[in-house]
Amino acid sequence: MIDPKQLFSAQIPEIEQRYGWRDCALYALGIGVGLDPMDEADLPFLDETRLKVHPSMADVLGYPGFWMRDPSFGIDAVRTVHGEHAFRIHRPLPAEGHVRGVSRIVDLVDKGRERGALVYVEREIRDVATNELLATVNQTVFCRGDGGFGGKTEAPAPHPLPDRAPDTAIEHPTSPQGALVYRLSGDYNPLHSDPRAARAAGFERPILHGLATFGATCHGLMKRLCDSDPAAVRALGGRFSAPVFPGDTLRIEIWREGRGRFAYRTSVPARQVVVVNNGWFEVAA
Repeated sequence: MIDPKQLFSAQIPEIEQRYGWRDCALYALGIGVGLDPMDEADLPFLDETRLKVHPSMADVLGYPGFWMRDPSFGIDAVRTVHGEHAFRIHRPLPAEGHVRGVSRIVDLVDKGRERGALVYVEREIRDVATNELLATVNQTVFCRGDGGFGGKTEAPAPHPLPDRAPDTAIEHPTSPQGALVYRLSGDYNPLHSDPRAARAAGFERPILHGLATFGATCHGLMKRLCDSDPAAVRALGGRFSAPVFPGDTLRIEIWREGRGRFAYRTSVPARQVVVVNNGWFEVAA
């Protein structure tokens, strides 16, 4: 069972990371950028002579790894699920950087002994030389079976989707090799690369990383709403609801909510399943 006092006092490792244009291009390839070699809007995310950094790359910068494996926290790490995710960009990520990721627990919700618990983690990504805040990443982890410790019971409501047809939609392909490429940005969980590990977890084959789906969704939204300009992106959030298999085509339905604000839902029509729900996206007005 989770020990709230131990969890809130957790010293999550601070991570310093240097990256360059190759890391940026590799990340972009992992979320499906460049699948159409004739799409000139994709080239700036891959070409070192005019490189733009994808804003969702913030998700892999300064990442402290799977620190929840530490048994002192009382978390059954094998049963954890990445439930929700969001990032906010405070200034466009540079093509080369030396950054520090500082993570902390910001909230904890007890859903009961049978259902589990929600752990809310925030990571600030700062420039090491100037201490300037570049991005803030928020992650909600669902810890199945780890509730019942008597804590706060109400979780924030998800972002509601409008009760009407979407205003627009876009389809965005993923690559059959997508998970094998995305893992090179730092997530080496064999669930995404080893068929035996995937079958042991109950999947017919390796699944795409949730954050690769999140990044692909970001890219599709950027194409439709801000001409693929990363400088226009302010924030993105959503709730993971089902896995994606590498090679699936995503459909992103979009609702306009106000000046620079949108709601979205990502699905895989071929399997009739929603994979990211209750999404929201903000761009420069």
